[in-house]
Amino acid sequence: MLTLIDVHIGYGRTTVVHGASVEVPAGGVAAVMGHNGAGKTTLLRAAVGLLHPSAGRILFDGEDITRLRPHERVRRGIGYVPQGQQCFPQLTTEENLQLVADTRRNGKKLIAEMLDLFPALTGLLSRRAGLLSGGQRQQLAIARALITQPRILILDEPTEGIQPSVVAEIEQTILSLIDREGLSILLVEQHVGFALAAASRYYVMEAGRITSSGDGGADALDHVRAAMAI
Repeated sequence: MLTLIDVHIGYGRTTVVHGASVEVPAGGVAAVMGHNGAGKTTLLRAAVGLLHPSAGRILFDGEDITRLRPHERVRRGIGYVPQGQQCFPQLTTEENLQLVADTRRNGKKLIAEMLDLFPALTGLLSRRAGLLSGGQRQQLAIARALITQPRILILDEPTEGIQPSVVAEIEQTILSLIDREGLSILLVEQHVGFALAAASRYYVMEAGRITSSGDGGADALDHVRAAMAI
């Protein structure tokens, strides 16, 4: 589905990711874990076209998309939910959804589907997004990305900054997305247990390099914790 091959990525003359290779299987989940500053977000920004690798390739369904712009990747089926529950704070919840839905032929139906998936948003449609809780804004951010009908959804720290009582709800929603029409997910997540429960494949990053990888699942928990403790 999505493959990053030996990518080197940085900002200006500073290289942050050094020869990382990650593969997201069709209809599966690849989880990238590591401490803050390991290069995980930089890797995702390259996957969606916000950064261009200085070396290496990015393939989507076998097509080289390394130099495609972000909007061209969205058209091909790549959705992105960045860190920080991003939304338009001065717009209402409904306006945030409508802004994306207006770009789709069946936008009204897609909004209805998102409200079924995230019922908590139904009672918040008239509230400004900036007044929502962190968990509510994260649900809104994911809903906005799903309205683009992606084939792969890229999630950067979806539970970061979310109150503990809502983290489980966000995690359960993400797990439910895996069963949605073969949707693939590239996930960066600090909660190792959740990441491995969702993932069919995991990668551990340290100082911009993939230092460990393997099959997901609970059996990998001890190995991943040991790899991240180094």
